[in-house]
Amino acid sequence: MAYHFHHGESVPEGVRRIAAEQLEGAIQELTSGKQRDEAIHEARKSVKKTRALLRLVRYELGEVFAGENVRLRDAGHALSEFRDAAAAIETFDQLREKFRGEFGASPLAGVRRGLLLEKKRAERAGNVKQAAAKISARLSGIARRVNRWPLDRHGFEAIAPGLERTFRDGRKAMKAARRRPRPENFHEWRKRVKDHWYHVRLLEHVWDEMMKGLEASLKQLEDWLGTDHNLEVLRAKVNANPARYGPKADIDTLMHLIDRYQKELRGCSLEMGDRIYLERPSQFLQRMERLWEAW
Repeated sequence: MAYHFHHGESVPEGVRRIAAEQLEGAIQELTSGKQRDEAIHEARKSVKKTRALLRLVRYELGEVFAGENVRLRDAGHALSEFRDAAAAIETFDQLREKFRGEFGASPLAGVRRGLLLEKKRAERAGNVKQAAAKISARLSGIARRVNRWPLDRHGFEAIAPGLERTFRDGRKAMKAARRRPRPENFHEWRKRVKDHWYHVRLLEHVWDEMMKGLEASLKQLEDWLGTDHNLEVLRAKVNANPARYGPKADIDTLMHLIDRYQKELRGCSLEMGDRIYLERPSQFLQRMERLWEAW
């Protein structure tokens, strides 16, 4: 699925094509019988890409934007209930590998065992197969409406307001995270970075060398902030019922390592964010318009 505009197609044509491809891709993942964790992960990514696409043309969509965005948000949250358990294990493994030299022969084995048991419990309680079918039906409903979305404007003016707002929101969220370094503020910033990254990817064919560098920086920043959020999810999961995850000494060690890793990730993220958001939103928009027109 090509997540970018094609040369020669109008903005309305491109938006409808990309939305349909992403939704159909998510439905296929959830109904294909593929390995469950991978299918949920890929479907969730497609839902996020579709939401970012909607944000690019939110001013064109008007009232339609709010309804479709909520439906996609709810589908994403439903998938997250299953994805978070797998992500917690992946994040724990990443954390353990990073600090492997500080462990003995069996590094925090009880924590990992507890995470695996918790994942199995969540899957049994949530009935993954039934939930996937329900989410697929919701996404199918959205896909059927794509061709009726009120998209009339063509050219750069159709996407300019969404591009500028996403850039501006990312700047604002970064300032909030720096001023009050709480987990929820870094998570909010991560969501705005992801939107901006997806918007830059949608415009892949207009890139110059500077834009290629921006895309790579945004991907790295999103990775760092995503790991930071996953560490926070891991922390909350273990703290909610620490007895399931091994002796207190292991839990204390885990929390100490999470703190260390988050401090490193947040420092790198703020440094990278300062470079990405150095220019003003109006300057970024002018640069994008020049590239679009040249394309």
